[in-house]
Amino acid sequence: MMKQRRAGILSLLILGALAPAAKAVPEYHSIDMALAAKTIMLSGQDLTVDQVVAVARHGAKVELTPQAKQHSADLYGLLLEGAAEGISIYRFNRGAGAQREVVTFSGDPLSPENKPKLAERALKTFQNGPNNGFGPEVADEDVVRAAMVVRANAITYASVSPPVTQMLIDMLNDDITPVVQSRGSVSEGDLQQMHNIAGAMVGRGEVYYHGTRMPAAEALAKAGLKPVEPFGADDDAIDATNAYSTGIAALLVADGRRALDWADLIYAMDLNGMNSSITPLGKPVQDARPFRWLNWDAARVLDMIKGSYLFEDDPARIIQDPESLRASSIRQGSAWKAWEALSETVTIQMNSSDNNPAVRNLSPTDSWELSTPQFMKYYVKGGPASHGQHGYIVSNANWDPYPLANDIEGFTNALANVDVAVALRIQRFESTFFTVISPKDVLPPEQVAAGGFQGAAWLLPASLWLEIQELARPFPAEGFTSDAEAVGDLESEAAMKAMRGRELADDTLKLLGQDLLTAANWMDVRKLQDSKRQFGAAPTAAWTAFRKVVPLQLPPGVIPDKPVGDTAYQFLKDTPAENFYPSYKVCGRSEM
Repeated sequence: MMKQRRAGILSLLILGALAPAAKAVPEYHSIDMALAAKTIMLSGQDLTVDQVVAVARHGAKVELTPQAKQHSADLYGLLLEGAAEGISIYRFNRGAGAQREVVTFSGDPLSPENKPKLAERALKTFQNGPNNGFGPEVADEDVVRAAMVVRANAITYASVSPPVTQMLIDMLNDDITPVVQSRGSVSEGDLQQMHNIAGAMVGRGEVYYHGTRMPAAEALAKAGLKPVEPFGADDDAIDATNAYSTGIAALLVADGRRALDWADLIYAMDLNGMNSSITPLGKPVQDARPFRWLNWDAARVLDMIKGSYLFEDDPARIIQDPESLRASSIRQGSAWKAWEALSETVTIQMNSSDNNPAVRNLSPTDSWELSTPQFMKYYVKGGPASHGQHGYIVSNANWDPYPLANDIEGFTNALANVDVAVALRIQRFESTFFTVISPKDVLPPEQVAAGGFQGAAWLLPASLWLEIQELARPFPAEGFTSDAEAVGDLESEAAMKAMRGRELADDTLKLLGQDLLTAANWMDVRKLQDSKRQFGAAPTAAWTAFRKVVPLQLPPGVIPDKPVGDTAYQFLKDTPAENFYPSYKVCGRSEM
């Protein structure tokens, strides 16, 4: 019997190996085009997270400012002139990595001898783009578009030919999104993912055109675009960047802000539901420990519940809530601090150069080291290709995005520490030791008989918390030899950290959905206990809006089509908390 079973399995394996391989295409999540009529100007200096979201998720168009176009053209001219003057330039007239001292061509790149060779070299690199990386494919269109808009903005600091920049912009504006492989980057330059994008620019590989998958060449033709003809160091300008990691991190900043906004507002609802002692939020407590972000969050939540019955005396109110309620504003204030640090880092990262080499319009007198013999080796005196402009072209390590990687992990950890308080306070509502009363003490008898109300599934918060714990585990510091001579031997793992952070932020919203169910139900209980009770404007507005989607109790005989937790999660995804209370935004520090 065992031999027969093994033979059967072997036959299936052989048949499977001989059968034509089915192409695995992931479920693809296309964007909406709600902001397709909006155009965002890219200057290379002031791109915001909200603008990245507008382009990446809602189809806003982009255009370079005249100043950015000129700056990019100037740097491209310096690259060409530098090579003509005999300066050693990494990944242009010298090789890459272990080949950094290998001369790839000499003299003027625009000479009849060099120009066709360089054009052919660049084109082959772009054409090979789809062969890079490893699956699974990125299933979220917004992730790839975020990488593209971040690169389109900061590529103005690289020595790129104007047609390549324009193609990036055209593909964004025509909703042509390359198929990108999710693996292969250790985030010392997201080479693999950016190569995938480069391939689509010359008509290789596959893309999604208005959400439909097709060959890149076909999509370009449908959009009225011709495959780009790269030149010079265009391959370096496209791939020597962490735009993929940065784009994901920008989306994480947006998702994190939504989660924290809801965490504060649902916490205010929980306080109302618990009939809490809100003394931990008051001035005597906050003045005693002047951590700026903790004080700010406490004041924010206190303002949300202004006018609530919690400020009135209640003999039944206990002196002290469980720490998961008392300390929630501490955890949330700490997470806001980490969020602001990440937001600032992302903003700097996507408005600056992570390209190697660095090309700058500078003079020997601009800083003392620039006039030394070592730096003067890389000084471009200026000539026809640069229209007389001078500057420096120097090797660097700017593509190590460690500030970004560090702050991604810091925020992810801080958000997990919010989540443990959320998961625990959901459980605390199960205990009359804290609530003093049970829902059945105030619910109408017929409602008790029908099974009470729609609430959090008691196992789901625990399950989500287990997932969050795993997602919050830090990546170990790593250095891995990426070439034979170990020229590149560090990894930041920023892309992996950012992807994990996005998953954690999404699980946070699911957990908050369970918390919202609990808070809303207990607000109903407190209202039934005393109909004159008020909860504060923001908690009341959120509670009222949620009840339109999730009623306290379903009508007799009605069976929901999906779990109520899914409905609560979708409500949080579709409804910003700022509909009920203003959001803190990184550019709005006046709230602090």
